[in-house]
Amino acid sequence: MIHTLSRWYDSDVAYSFRSSPVAMLAALIALVCVVCALFAGWVAPHNPFDLSTLELGDARLPPAWIEGGSTKYLLGTDDQGRDILSALIYGARISLIVGLASVAISVVVGVALGLWAGFAGGWVDAVLMRLCDVMLSFPAILIALLIAGVGRAVFPNAPESLAFGVLILSISLTGWVQYARTVRGSTLVERSKEYVQAARVTGVPAFRIMRRHVLPNVLGPVMVLATIQVATAIITEATLSFLGVGAPPTSPSLGTLIRIGNDYLFSGEWWITVFPGVMLVLIALSVNLLGDWLRDALNPRLR
Repeated sequence: MIHTLSRWYDSDVAYSFRSSPVAMLAALIALVCVVCALFAGWVAPHNPFDLSTLELGDARLPPAWIEGGSTKYLLGTDDQGRDILSALIYGARISLIVGLASVAISVVVGVALGLWAGFAGGWVDAVLMRLCDVMLSFPAILIALLIAGVGRAVFPNAPESLAFGVLILSISLTGWVQYARTVRGSTLVERSKEYVQAARVTGVPAFRIMRRHVLPNVLGPVMVLATIQVATAIITEATLSFLGVGAPPTSPSLGTLIRIGNDYLFSGEWWITVFPGVMLVLIALSVNLLGDWLRDALNPRLR
């Protein structure tokens, strides 16, 4: 284990990371957000979704540094008396879970179909690529909005786990296409190389060639794309929640918090919507910056 960490520390990717202040800052911000989200029950000063602890008398209190604020609520409270800081931590957890889960599903489906299309060729390649063209002809947010809306309408009293499942599925349905097209293009290049031809001649099954030989050589672009797509998935989830078809109201994400605060923005209670918006921007920006760094670090032409 120590030897592996030492080898990674001396690698080109680790050196690129250490020499990039932007990447290190973005990684720090992302790490803080992830840790706070994972340990929300211990990090958050309050449980904003425990109705027994809410006090309506504390509703719409400003941040602690503004006159009328309270040190009990550092970033103020919303219209129901929920602590904004605690709501941000719990909301970020939901946004991160949905974003990571939808990207994971998109990667698995897209990589599998891209490998199959690029390696098999012929009618399989033609059918899968036309399917990708059809999916790309519709706006991603429109498809996600349609699936999520239909799911909420068909199962109005569905449990939260099913509601989250529909939300993750709606985002994944449009996310796999980019992975499939990227992997398919890389597979077309790899399948004509000598090591693949040699494996075919020796009688190695096609599935084993794809899994053990082609797949490791096409994962570089997938890693970069997946990192960037996490931010896109989080923003998509926030958009759906803002429109009212995303996370359940009992477990609001950052998008739901922004929508709630939007009703009070022009009443002077700006903190209800501004702080969730800033949190969403920080998460998306840090992930995008990490994706940009990873793209440059894995590009041999820039070394």
